[in-house]
Amino acid sequence: MMVFQSVSAAAKRRLGQGFKSELPRISILNSHIRLFSSSSSGLTHHTGERRYSTRSTVVQLLNNIGSKREVEQYLKYFTSVSQQQFAVIKVGGAIITQQLPELASCLAFLYHVGLYPIVLHGTGPQINELLENEGVEPQYIDGIRITDPKTMSVVRKCFLEQNLRLVTALEKMGVRARPITAGVFGAEYLDKDKYQLVGKVNSVNKSPVEAAIDAGYLPIMTSLAETPSGQLLNVNADVAAGELARVFEPLKIVYLNEKGGIVNGNTGEKISIINLDEEYESLMQESWVKYGTKLKIKEIHDLLQHLPRSSSVAIIDVNDLQKELFTDSGAGTLIRRGYKLINRNSLKEFGNPDLLRAALLRDPSIKSGELSVASYLKTLESLDFKSYGDEPLEVLAIVTSSNIGVPKLDKFLSSKTGWLNNVTENIFNAVKKDYQSLFWVVNENDSNIGWYFSKSDGSFTKNGEILFWYGLKPDQATKLIQEFDSSNLGTSLSSSKESGVFNTQTQKRGYHTQKRSYSTNPNPPMKEGKNTKKAKVALIGARGYTGQNLINMIDQHPYLELSHVSSRELNGQALKGYNKAEITYTNLQIEDIKKLEEDKVVDIWVMALPNGVCKPFVDAINSVGSDHSKIIDLSADYRFDTTGEWIYGLPELNDRKQIADAKKISNPGCYATAAQCAIAPILPYVSGTPAIFGVSGYSGAGTKPSPKNDVKFLANNLIPYSLTDHIHEKEISSRLGVEVAFTPHVAQWFQGITHTISIPIKPKSLTSRDVRNIYQDRYQGEQLITISGEAPLVRDISGKHGVVIGGFAVNSKEDRVVIVATIDNLLKGASTQCLQNINLALGYGEYEGIPDDLVIRG
Repeated sequence: MMVFQSVSAAAKRRLGQGFKSELPRISILNSHIRLFSSSSSGLTHHTGERRYSTRSTVVQLLNNIGSKREVEQYLKYFTSVSQQQFAVIKVGGAIITQQLPELASCLAFLYHVGLYPIVLHGTGPQINELLENEGVEPQYIDGIRITDPKTMSVVRKCFLEQNLRLVTALEKMGVRARPITAGVFGAEYLDKDKYQLVGKVNSVNKSPVEAAIDAGYLPIMTSLAETPSGQLLNVNADVAAGELARVFEPLKIVYLNEKGGIVNGNTGEKISIINLDEEYESLMQESWVKYGTKLKIKEIHDLLQHLPRSSSVAIIDVNDLQKELFTDSGAGTLIRRGYKLINRNSLKEFGNPDLLRAALLRDPSIKSGELSVASYLKTLESLDFKSYGDEPLEVLAIVTSSNIGVPKLDKFLSSKTGWLNNVTENIFNAVKKDYQSLFWVVNENDSNIGWYFSKSDGSFTKNGEILFWYGLKPDQATKLIQEFDSSNLGTSLSSSKESGVFNTQTQKRGYHTQKRSYSTNPNPPMKEGKNTKKAKVALIGARGYTGQNLINMIDQHPYLELSHVSSRELNGQALKGYNKAEITYTNLQIEDIKKLEEDKVVDIWVMALPNGVCKPFVDAINSVGSDHSKIIDLSADYRFDTTGEWIYGLPELNDRKQIADAKKISNPGCYATAAQCAIAPILPYVSGTPAIFGVSGYSGAGTKPSPKNDVKFLANNLIPYSLTDHIHEKEISSRLGVEVAFTPHVAQWFQGITHTISIPIKPKSLTSRDVRNIYQDRYQGEQLITISGEAPLVRDISGKHGVVIGGFAVNSKEDRVVIVATIDNLLKGASTQCLQNINLALGYGEYEGIPDDLVIRG
C-alpha cells in the first residue's frame, strides 16, 4: 500500500496546475501543425532546404510544450536509434472516429521532425456499429470477439476503411503514409472451435514495415493476421502491437486511448508512473486492480521483461502524444521496468565496489582531481551515513550527519540515463520519506538547478554556490545560513558539467533567503573599471530612437567615441547631437565593414537593426577573423543562441564576468528586461504560470508608420497585439526557465513600459513584507534597479535609466503575488543596457556615462 501511495503522489505532481496550464498550448500547437503541414504537402522525404526548414519550424513549435533543453535532449535521444526503433503506436478505433484531426496532427508532428513511428490501429467500435446495422449482435467469450465468417467480412471491410481514412488524413498534411493491411502478422487459430476466426500471432514479417520507413513513409497497419494457407484471422490490436514491439524493440510503446492512462480506482486520479521492478507485486494486490486493468498491467509487465530496460510503455490521450515524448513532465501513465531501490548503511553492503567507484567518479571534486575516491570512502567509513540508489547505481545519493544537527545530502550523483528516466525523482522521494529535514549545496552553474529549487523550501547564495534546505524551523535556517556564510558546510554536490543531460546556456540568477541580514546578490556590479583607454564605436542602424539615445550617451561618455554611424535613409547627412567630432551618416556595405575590421578601426560594433537583418554584417566581421573587435546586437536575432558564441547581456541577472569576457553580446528586449527583473528573485516560490500584462508607449513600435505609433489612432485608446507567442514571451520563458503568459499593449504615451505581473506562489509561503525583503536583498547595490513599496507609475520612469519594481501585493489566500515593474523602453530597455554591456566588454566601470537618476525610492 505504501508503495502505491508514492505513485499517487507522483500522479499529483504530473497532473497538477503546470500540466493543466499546458493543455491550451498543445491545442494551439496542433493547430499550427495542421496549418504548416497542409502547406507542405509537396515535400519529399529527401534531405533538402525545405525539409530542413520544416524540421526547424517543428522544433520551434516543440518549445511551446516543453523547454528548449527538453526538446533538444529528447530529439537527440529518439534519433540516436534506427528509425524503426523509435516507437510503436497503437491507436484505438474510437480515436479514428472521434479524434482523427488530432491524431493526424500528432503523427504529422513526428514525421516532420524526422521521426517514423510504426502505427497500428484497431477498429472495435466501428465493427460493432456495422454489425448492428446488419442486425448482428456481437458475441464475446472471455472478452474476445467471436469472429465467424460474416463477422470477418465486416472486420476486414472496417479495417480497410479506417486505414484509408487515416492514410488520407495524413497525406493531406504532407505526410507520406503507406497502408499495410496484410502480410506482416503470421498466425495460428487461437481456438477455432471456441472463437472461430481469431488468431494468435506466431510470426512477424518486418520487411513491409522496414521498406516503408526506408522509402520515407509512415507505416499504417491493421492487426489482421494470416495463416500459412492465407486465411485471414482477427487479432486483438493491443496484442499485435506487443508482438511488433518484441520484434522491433522500440524505445516507446504508446497506447492511445480515450481515458488517457490508468486511473487509480480508489482515488480517481490518473497514475503518472509505474516502475514495475519496484511496484509490480504490491500493485497487483491492490483491490481496484482487476479485470481489464489487471490484464493490461500483466501484459505490459510480460512485454517489458523481454525488451531493453530503456524501453517503456505510455498509455495516453492522443492530444498528449507530443507532451509524453518530448517533455520531462510527460502525460498519461508511463510504465517501465525501472530498478528496485536499495538502501545501504555501510560500504560492505555495496556488493560491487566497481559500480560504487563508477558512481563516485561523477562527482565534480573527484573528476577535477581535488579528491580521490579512496580518500572519500575512507572518510565515509568513519561517518554514520545512509545511501540510496537503484541497482546499477545510475543514481547515488548519500546522506550524512552534520555539525548543526541537520542531515546533509552529501552526494547526489546521476548519469545521463538517471536524469533522463527520472530515476533521480524516485531516489529523492525515497530520501525525503526518511528525512523530515535536509540541506545540500549545489554549484549555481548546475544545469539542473531548477530541479533542486523545486525540491527545497528555501535557499541562500554565496560565491557561486547555493545552499538549499527543506523542513527547517526559522532558527535552524538562520543557523544553517550562518554556517554556510562562514564556509563550514563543505563543497557543493554537483556542477553544470556533472550530468550534461540538460546542459544549455543559461544566465546565472540570484536566488534568495528571507533573512534581511544577508545580501543575496551573487553577481554584484562592476562599478570600477581598469581600462581608461579611448575606444571607437561603430553604430549600424542609427536612425531609430534607440540609436539616437545611444549616440547622446556616447557623447557624454569619458572614453567612448563614435567612428561610424550607418543609416541607409540618412546617408550623407550630418549627425546631429554629437559634439566630440563631426560625423556624417554613411551607408556601410559588407565590403566596407570587412575593410574596417581588417584595419582594426572599430573596437566595438553595435547593431541597432530590425530583427532578422544583422546576420550578414555579423558574418562579415567574423569572416575577417581578426579577433580585435566585439559585437553587441540590439535585435532579437541572437537572444536564443545555443552555440555559446553569444552571451545574453542582462547584467543584473547574468554573470557579469561572462559579459565582460564575451566577444558577442545579445542585448535583451525591453519588455523582457523588466519582466525578468521582476520575476527572477521569487522563482523558488513560483507554483504556476506568471501572467504579464505589459503596456508600452508608442516609441516601442519604432519609426515606421503603423497604427501602433499613430497618435490619432492611439488617442483615448489601448491596442492589444500579439496576444500569444510574442517573441518577448519566449525570451522571458527561456531565460527564466519558467513558462510565462505575456500580453503586450501599446498606449498613447511616447516612452516607458509598465508591467503588472500576477504570479502564483506556494500557498502560505510569503507575506507582502517577505516579498519586498527578498527583492531588496537581491538587488542590493544595483544602481539601475530600485525597489519601491508602492506600485511604480510609468510617468515616473520615462527618461530614467533603470527599472523600478514595487507593489508586492499578496492576496488573502496567500497563494498569489502581484508585482509591478516599470522601465523606459528606449533606455534601460535598449540603449542604457547596451552601454552597460559596452562598459563591461571594454573593461570600463559598468555605469560610466549612465546617470544615477532613479529618484523613486520606496
